[in-house]
Amino acid sequence: MPRNLLGLSPLRPFSRALLAGLLGALAAQVGSRVSAQPGTGFVERSRGAVARAGGFSERAGGFTLARLKYTGGGDWYSDETSLWNLLRTLRARGEIRVGQEKEAVVTAADPELWNYPMLFLTGHGNVKLSEEETRSLRRYLDQGGFLWADDNFGMDKSFRELMRRVYPESPLVELPFTHPLFHYPNAFPSGAPKIHEHDGGPARVYAILRNGRVAVLYTFDCDIGNGIEDEGIHDDPPAKREAAMRFAVNVATYAVTN
Repeated sequence: MPRNLLGLSPLRPFSRALLAGLLGALAAQVGSRVSAQPGTGFVERSRGAVARAGGFSERAGGFTLARLKYTGGGDWYSDETSLWNLLRTLRARGEIRVGQEKEAVVTAADPELWNYPMLFLTGHGNVKLSEEETRSLRRYLDQGGFLWADDNFGMDKSFRELMRRVYPESPLVELPFTHPLFHYPNAFPSGAPKIHEHDGGPARVYAILRNGRVAVLYTFDCDIGNGIEDEGIHDDPPAKREAAMRFAVNVATYAVTN
């Protein structure tokens, strides 16, 4: 696994994603409706591994991520301090150059989607996207984007249904513990840590693979997002909170380097 992370070497094709915003503005001017579009540096994965010069430095100065807002009644906004804490931890580690101070929020049809190589989705209830959002999310994922969905207890059924709409030909599969995501930069030889009991089953990690790359990561019966919230919100012991953050760092590192 390479150690020269974002900002130190060309990585994945997300540069010049600001073009997406320009396309959105153009659509508004002509009065026509245009779905979110990739920037010129956002190259389809089916073409093979394609390097991009400068990463996000042209726009934001480093790695960025966003929370994915959805409809359906689920609380997409839950785990309110999780992403801020993850960004702060990544910045403190120093291996990933972080390009934002605050959490960003996007919808799947938002042109700003293409400015964020990693999306985070969580909640307790129903997860729903429109047809336009579903098509846009698939395109984003196929062209190098990464979605981490963390079940906050209660969204499993609707999220699985959504993924069948996004990728009817690519089911969620359980990741083996030998997968690199469990081993770099932190070792989890027995899989993801279990922070909250939920249904009492073991922590499970599922994925949708596209050309060998994890495009969608789904942590189930783990509650990693709760584990990386501010201390005291859930009264989790320090060891669990540390394990949750270490695993979240693995997820972000995988999103940057693959």
